Amino acid sequence: MSDIQSPEPNPFYELDALVRHMADELAGFRRRALLAEARLKEVEANEGGAASLDLIARVAHLEQENEKLNGRLDTAGTRARQMLDRVRFLRQQTQGGER
Repeated sequence: MSDIQSPEPNPFYELDALVRHMADELAGFRRRALLAEARLKEVEANEGGAASLDLIARVAHLEQENEKLNGRLDTAGTRARQMLDRVRFLRQQTQGGER
């Protein structure tokens, strides 16, 4: 009976999943930003351009949230670059082994 080892997860599939997840997150961030801009324009139109205290608090909250999301996006970008470097390394190792 031969000793068969389970293959390592395919790094290309991991990278693909990571990139798809990042794209989904980015699309969600964009939708939220567009909704916030639309709400702001609506409030400004209804109040003649004067911002209420509630709006100021909401904007401050959204800016904080945006900062956190940008941090997460930076982290995801770093992880994607690391995964890509790993894929390149594995590809080089595979190509080097074929020769």
